[in-house]
Amino acid sequence: MAIAPVDPSLSKPVPSKPVPATDPGTSPASGTLERLGIRFTAWAERWFPDAFIFVAIAVVIVALGVLANGAPAASVAKSFGDGFWSLIPFTMQMAFVTIGGYVVAVSPPVRALIERMAQVPRTGRGAVGFVAGATMLSSFLSWGLSLIFGGLLVRALARRTDLRMDYRAAGAAAYLGLGATWALGLSSSAAQLQANPASLTKSLLAISGVIPFSETIFLWQSMLIAAILFVVSVAIAYASAPRGATAVTAETLGVDVSRESTDIPPPRQPGEWLEHSPLLTILLVVIAGGWIVQEFTRQSWIVAISNLNTYNLLFLTLGLLLHWRPKRFLVAVSKSVPAIAGILIQYPLYAAISGMLTVPKNAAGASASDAITHAFVNLNTAGTFPLTMGVYSAILGFFVPSGGGKWLLEAPYVLQAANELKVHLGWAVMIYNAAEALPNLINPFWMLPLVGIIGLKARDIVGFSFLQLIVHLPLVLFLLWALAFTLTYHPPVMP
Repeated sequence: MAIAPVDPSLSKPVPSKPVPATDPGTSPASGTLERLGIRFTAWAERWFPDAFIFVAIAVVIVALGVLANGAPAASVAKSFGDGFWSLIPFTMQMAFVTIGGYVVAVSPPVRALIERMAQVPRTGRGAVGFVAGATMLSSFLSWGLSLIFGGLLVRALARRTDLRMDYRAAGAAAYLGLGATWALGLSSSAAQLQANPASLTKSLLAISGVIPFSETIFLWQSMLIAAILFVVSVAIAYASAPRGATAVTAETLGVDVSRESTDIPPPRQPGEWLEHSPLLTILLVVIAGGWIVQEFTRQSWIVAISNLNTYNLLFLTLGLLLHWRPKRFLVAVSKSVPAIAGILIQYPLYAAISGMLTVPKNAAGASASDAITHAFVNLNTAGTFPLTMGVYSAILGFFVPSGGGKWLLEAPYVLQAANELKVHLGWAVMIYNAAEALPNLINPFWMLPLVGIIGLKARDIVGFSFLQLIVHLPLVLFLLWALAFTLTYHPPVMP
């Protein structure tokens, strides 16, 4: 994943008003959890470096580890360079996931839909639960859409004068798409990568083959986990939200949530006429729509939507149509572009790491990936694999906050271990997906775009998301372990 963009015009904070340190309406237990969350986030905000630092450190550590394994220095250097450029198509595809989700979320029709949705809840607690449900549903379509959509919905609800909603709890609820369900939906980086042979490195393709969506996110076991997490998360968001006089509103926090203008200036020169005319929009949508229709009619819709090219063009075409005028669409795209900087530089480095892990120490020797695979196999059985891998992926996910990039690190040895232990390969992907999302709940890295939109700090919402993590962690691990017994291993399917 990559950070969704923060539009400075969306957040207009004013000087903060003092907020009581202790919320009189909170129980002692929830107060303790909230204080722990605030302390944790305060530490993370001070000491947690940029994600690029983590991947740079990972490159150095892996290179040293591969050298220690006996690989020649020249081979390590060559594998780094070859691997760096091996996933450029996938890198650009993931960048367009961000752009497509953003342009759809900020389009005038979607903004109007958000304003109508904001009139539905009748109570402050109901509003928090409503945000949680809406955000998680949107995350099944696109994690990029989820962050922006959730933030705008929270702001729209906060503008209601007849609703006393705890703004912090609502902000945490808007984050649940990233913290609970995104990796179980259509924009799952690992599932998308494994379903597209052109996006896989040759070494990984030889291990896993192609794993279609029907064997990952569309397994009934995966959809069951998604449904359970949806219900549980909404219930926790609703039950933990302060109500009545104890609710801390946006006004109390000093956040300006007034509706921002999305108007664009009229054309000033004759050459700008086409930028403001829907003529080219209509023609482009017709052409792109013709290709999309062909893709969905010539094959199963599951196969069609699992193709990242189809998925991204669908969102971009929808975004163009919803913005209607090319100028408005281009403004939205330009505001989304800064968010893809991390993808463009970090994903090639993750691909280079994946390449280095497969370098053998000599013509007949094992690679570092093989050594890790053997450790996984020796320490596990088919029954314990889901638990071990789930815990491992969750811990690593806090230090490498990138669903797609981290999968490139784990996939070679995780899927090889799954092959040797006879674990369903698609379920191995879903174990990774469900566990990888867990650290997002307390990782300020992914909170940044959302808190930028709603005008808060990560510390303001992490107390509520930390409470979600306490429940999610044992629940997810149990489901991953229990449902693994309902699946049967199948050998890799080569394209």
